[in-house]
Amino acid sequence: MPIPEQRDLEAARGVIAEWLSGKLPDARDLSVSPMTGPAFTGFSNETLIFDASWTEGGEVRTAGYVIRVKPTAHTIFLEADFDSQYQVMKALADGTDVPLPPVYWYEDDESVLGAPFFVMGKVDGRVPADNPPYTLQGWMKDEASPSERERIVLTGLDAMTRIHRVDWGALGLGLLEKPQYGAPGIDQQIAYYEKSVEWAAEGRPQPVAEAALEWVRANRPTGYQHVALAWGDARINNQMFDDEGNCVAVLDWEMVTLADPMMDLAWWLFLDRHFHEGLPAPRLEGFPTRHEMIARYEEATGWEPHDLEFYEVFAGLRFAVVMMRVTAMVVEFGLMPPDTDMGTNNTVTRLLAAMLGLPSPGAPIPVV
Repeated sequence: MPIPEQRDLEAARGVIAEWLSGKLPDARDLSVSPMTGPAFTGFSNETLIFDASWTEGGEVRTAGYVIRVKPTAHTIFLEADFDSQYQVMKALADGTDVPLPPVYWYEDDESVLGAPFFVMGKVDGRVPADNPPYTLQGWMKDEASPSERERIVLTGLDAMTRIHRVDWGALGLGLLEKPQYGAPGIDQQIAYYEKSVEWAAEGRPQPVAEAALEWVRANRPTGYQHVALAWGDARINNQMFDDEGNCVAVLDWEMVTLADPMMDLAWWLFLDRHFHEGLPAPRLEGFPTRHEMIARYEEATGWEPHDLEFYEVFAGLRFAVVMMRVTAMVVEFGLMPPDTDMGTNNTVTRLLAAMLGLPSPGAPIPVV
């Protein structure tokens, strides 16, 4: 259930045409296509998609662009480090083999679109859908062959390992450090999500999330931690694939951080369970098993996965925070009634409760 589009797209088209002319000083007769800020946009950053054409040096040129606008009134995350997302993506796109769209410009002048934004190049490919879930309908279920599904998952996983293996210090990504929450590592992550739970709950009881937070505090890893660049929202729904099932772009960097890469691997595993067990839906033929995905990760990185039970529970807690915020937003937009229990009873909290041996927070609700 995405959030309704709030922007006048035709007005934005004119504004961006003028703005883009300033970024392409040699362009002549520049025109911008109608924008597809579709009838509905996502839960976090607003996205505007368009094509541009112009003449340069006597030649006609065309390009596709994607604009991401910083969220203002409605935020999913405690701290919207929007400029950091751009800097991470720009550094990775320009200096590593992590598959990303071309990353072009950052605009901090809020008078253009009402908030800062950045511009990327448009990439051709397909993304496994969140809504409706790819395990229930859509091209992943109805068109992809078992071998293509396997390739999608494995090349997506391989793309994630490339993120973990970059030298984030050499790329200047120390900007992601959050010393106010402690030293980089699991203690910092727990402190950040303690604050996030309090912020997102807004004083409402969150029995599963609160129990998970207590479990996480009591079971935090005490051994070696490898601090790496962690993508944050690691799942195939945030990747784009070509017709052969190769990952051509890693998308959505709102949760990027510095942490043990097990946070990403466990989020990947939890989201796989979320889309199969949690809905519930039969496991799509061709999808690698949990064991096979873990083995692929170890083979690609040379690192033996550790503390995955902990990090999967932590993934469930982090996702539960997202669901609290999503619920608050859909209620504010009038898409669900104020007394909805979606914030405490959803696919995430039911799966998390089962993992912790807790009573289910309620009966399954329809997929929206």
